[in-house]
Amino acid sequence: MFKKNRYLSKFGFNQSEQRGIIVLLFLILAFSTFNKFYSFQKASSFDSSSEEIVTLQQQIDSLEKVALEKRKPKLYPFNPNFITDYKSYVLGMKPEEFDRLKAFREKNQWINSVTDFQQVTQVSDQWLDSISPYFKFPDWVTRPKPKRNTSNFDKEKTFSEKQDLNLATEEELQTVYGVGTVLSSRILEYRTKLGGFTDEVQLYAVYGLSPSTINNILKQFAVKTPKELSKMNINTASASDIATLPGISFPLAKEIWEFVMLREGISSFEELRQIENLSAKKLQLIQLYLFAE
Repeated sequence: MFKKNRYLSKFGFNQSEQRGIIVLLFLILAFSTFNKFYSFQKASSFDSSSEEIVTLQQQIDSLEKVALEKRKPKLYPFNPNFITDYKSYVLGMKPEEFDRLKAFREKNQWINSVTDFQQVTQVSDQWLDSISPYFKFPDWVTRPKPKRNTSNFDKEKTFSEKQDLNLATEEELQTVYGVGTVLSSRILEYRTKLGGFTDEVQLYAVYGLSPSTINNILKQFAVKTPKELSKMNINTASASDIATLPGISFPLAKEIWEFVMLREGISSFEELRQIENLSAKKLQLIQLYLFAE
């Protein structure tokens, strides 16, 4: 300080002026330091309403929603008749709603539809819209089998009363005793493959149809609009030609062809009865497609 005062005294400042200058210098230094610090703080602050901050906040919110969804229990299809107390809590049901369901089930009654569930529990439409897509009812509830008139199983209709087999639907075929969804589907698939039935005997070529079931079908149905067929001469047909006939395998076709060739032709299909592997029904079947001349 003494050196500074002596330095300032060289410029003609007295002691009082020297003190004033020193104080002024101190204030200038302090103000400069404060200004730099304040500018740094201002530069470090951010505007929460800026586009960048809003976008960042939206991304954070989106990630939080994803994390929240992952924490939620994953729902799988379930039968609402077997909702437990804990399950109802997880699904967000109100206690009184679950109590109504529990009381209903304790009476040995069953929920068979979404409408039934809401009527019994009185849950809100909003809850039902979000949860009911996971309801799974047994097939016998959602797809009941057609009712069959058992009293008519043994009663054969007249030809005019019978339905046309070429126009029958799966549901109509399923009214026949012994015909379910699988067999009715096979019958229609085979009919489509043939382009329509020509004779009832063609049913014997449908896999899985037993003679008794075919007999039941023919009590209710008949081929009223037969498909016309162009026949081949068995005496000139090759084994490959015969193998194209529905229900005839190539080994059997070859056996038939060899039988015909060894006899240099046949005049009647009755001769083919000598072939051991040719059943009476298949013999009847091939006569739809072949003739002997």
